[in-house]
Amino acid sequence: MTKKFNFILTILIGYILINMVLFPKLYLTQTLNGISAWAFNVLPSVLPFIFFTKILSAYSNIQKSTSFLGRPMKLLYNTPALSGYVFFMSIISGYPVGAKMTSDLYLSGKITRQDALKMTSFCSTSGPMFIIGAVGVGLIKGAIYGYIILIAHIFGALLNGLLYRKIKVKELEKQHFNIESKPSDLSSIVIDSAISIISVGTIIAIFFVVIQSLNPLLSLLPSPIAAFIAGLVEITKGCIDLASSLSPNLATITCTFIISFGGLSTMLQSLTMLDKIKMPIWLFALQKFTHAILATIISIILILLF
Repeated sequence: MTKKFNFILTILIGYILINMVLFPKLYLTQTLNGISAWAFNVLPSVLPFIFFTKILSAYSNIQKSTSFLGRPMKLLYNTPALSGYVFFMSIISGYPVGAKMTSDLYLSGKITRQDALKMTSFCSTSGPMFIIGAVGVGLIKGAIYGYIILIAHIFGALLNGLLYRKIKVKELEKQHFNIESKPSDLSSIVIDSAISIISVGTIIAIFFVVIQSLNPLLSLLPSPIAAFIAGLVEITKGCIDLASSLSPNLATITCTFIISFGGLSTMLQSLTMLDKIKMPIWLFALQKFTHAILATIISIILILLF
């Protein structure tokens, strides 16, 4: 990190800490809101997927069960057949399961680091329960809008993978990055799953606090712009504000962008899962940005058609 970035980061953290000291009750409430959002929305849906997909990655012979995907995945994305399995599980379960599975497959020696870096371009997606249920029906007040976002999000991911099929990243020296052996017992998987989901909850709570700190600045902007910026930080908050300040069609388009981009909170959750792969932050951010652009274009086309 550059000195300029360190300086900006120091100012931002100092600003947040001062606000926490001046308004402790407000920030305590926001932290609890973040923990509540994690406990009642993320934990029940994501934890089982992390646990069971880790068992599959560690012990089952999923190479054989996904062998029929070998040729199309190699042709389209220059990745192994397992990438099709990870993509499917990612779109079913949502963030950050795709990132977690990619990391687990690499650590168990089933894919290479180059494979993993390509797979993150199309295997890091949100899930249908959040997109259709929470955003479409709950916020924009129409299932059709949720389906438009979901279709655009999925096909945006598939197209996004094509952009990175030839990506080359400098390999790390082996002594700095050793492939771990697969867990030897069930307790290892339980502990690893618990640590992963607690990390996600910590990040969500922190970003609820960050958004609260940004509120005085965001209040100076027009509500749609402030809502969009909030969405770039934390998806759920952004979708709530966009749905209340824009028409259904515009809310669908903008929500497609921030859901596909993932927001800083979700990106950090995924990067936490990908830590042992040493995922370059710039590459993951670029992958999420291009995914957001492609998905948004598709959503506009779908709205014009339907």
